[in-house]
Amino acid sequence: MIKIYTDGASRGNPGPGGYGVVMLYGDLRKEISEGFRLTTNNRMELLSVIIALEALKKEGTTVTVYSDSKYVVDAVEQKWVFGWEKKYFKDKKNKDLWKRFLRIYRKHNVKFVWVKGHASNKENNRCDELAVEAALGGHLKIDHGYEEENKRADSKLL
Repeated sequence: MIKIYTDGASRGNPGPGGYGVVMLYGDLRKEISEGFRLTTNNRMELLSVIIALEALKKEGTTVTVYSDSKYVVDAVEQKWVFGWEKKYFKDKKNKDLWKRFLRIYRKHNVKFVWVKGHASNKENNRCDELAVEAALGGHLKIDHGYEEENKRADSKLL
């Protein structure tokens, strides 16, 4: 079984953001992080899970994802995201990421466990460090989904 710890961060909401991932399998450990120039905390929380699941090499892998994001954990465990999908994510934020999430989620056996953030969980704290470092980094990527969605929303106001 693979254990995945994830976290997202943004400096301002929206603002520069990043995600951090720690993947554990036996004695193996992999850390992944990346920063974006303009995004939200929820987008980074969700993207961290997506990136971790996309990093798995074999379809059908059994994984447990540990996250401090109620947004992500409850959306899946309470099955809200499947209702949103049936309604084509009408009026939902982050639909680009939720669609991407569902594509990769369905390829694996995934269980989510909510963990308290900024507490005594060593791996969750490491993910937070990775996410914050990425958000403060010098080579921030563009979160096209966020920026394009907000550009469309702004144009409707003009």
